[in-house]
Amino acid sequence: MNKINVGVLGATGMVGQRYIKLLENHPWFEVTYVAASPRSAGKKYEDAVSSRWLIGAEIPSAVKNLVVEDANDAKKALGKCKFVFSALEMSKDEIKKLEESYAAEGIPVVSNASANRWTEDVRMLVPEINFDHIDVIADQKKHHGWDKGFIAVKPNCSLQTYMMPIYALQKAGYPVKRMIVTTLQATSGAGYPGVSSFDMIDNIVPFIGGEEEKTEKECLKILGSVENGKIVNAKYPVVSSTCTRVAVVDGHTACVSLEFDLPDDKKPSLAQIEKVWTSFKSLPQELKLPSAPENPIVVRHEENRPQPRRDRETEKGMACVIGRLRECNVFDIKFVALSHNTKRGAAMGGILNAELLKAKGLFDNL
Repeated sequence: MNKINVGVLGATGMVGQRYIKLLENHPWFEVTYVAASPRSAGKKYEDAVSSRWLIGAEIPSAVKNLVVEDANDAKKALGKCKFVFSALEMSKDEIKKLEESYAAEGIPVVSNASANRWTEDVRMLVPEINFDHIDVIADQKKHHGWDKGFIAVKPNCSLQTYMMPIYALQKAGYPVKRMIVTTLQATSGAGYPGVSSFDMIDNIVPFIGGEEEKTEKECLKILGSVENGKIVNAKYPVVSSTCTRVAVVDGHTACVSLEFDLPDDKKPSLAQIEKVWTSFKSLPQELKLPSAPENPIVVRHEENRPQPRRDRETEKGMACVIGRLRECNVFDIKFVALSHNTKRGAAMGGILNAELLKAKGLFDNL
């Protein structure tokens, strides 16, 4: 198979570096273009990141000598890559405008940024859940007059912690009405240099700007339906969230209590719930996409799991790991869930999105 040439916008940042490393030796994609801020433009990639390479492994040899281009000029990417991964670190308005400029030039954008998550004709994709939202892309292109370009985004990293188990329950006929979610989010979610070590050591920060709004609203778009070329949000579940930052490097944890929208005699038992989760498979598994976990949901029975240090790399960092499933005195059930925020929640989740788009033919005519 001939590999597709791809670019990374924001390639020198923390998420951009993760893209660079995860795409090394990818069977379908090859990084041939890197772009970042004007202060990095004109430098070789290894020089641009020499003092701030954060991934803990060598810079891929195929990328280290690429010259960094100015990400603000979409025309620079023409002829050098077929589509781009966006890991831009700018204001939302700037990112939105810039991603649209790449799409207008005929370069699809697979974005990790939040700027276009609430654009009506941009689908916010978790491949195991709302793969049918890909249908909106044709309407998006028509709406903007784009020939080959389009924009697709992934949701906030903390949602990856519990959205698959919720969707699996919904799909099995156990609709969820209400949820209370408390997240314990890793410091890497704040980027680099992120939160000061002086603020994090021996501490928990009980507020992350904008995070609770994302947690409460993005799930409704993911679970929504496609109507007249737009995504219409679901009405349920209603979510109340508290988002905290904890002294963990990688791995977001969520404590979830939920109530089913069912009469008591129709609600599932704990055994039925576990069976739903452990048997859950979806389109990425059927298509055997390179980055798809064989088991998207993994259930542990130890009383003290999941733990970020022990469980975040499950299924190469792409699984939702669940533990402490039990009855709830207020709602119906409660559990603790964990996902790797810089893999499933960021770059590798974006790569899985691109793999699904390729498998569905969205890159065929580039």
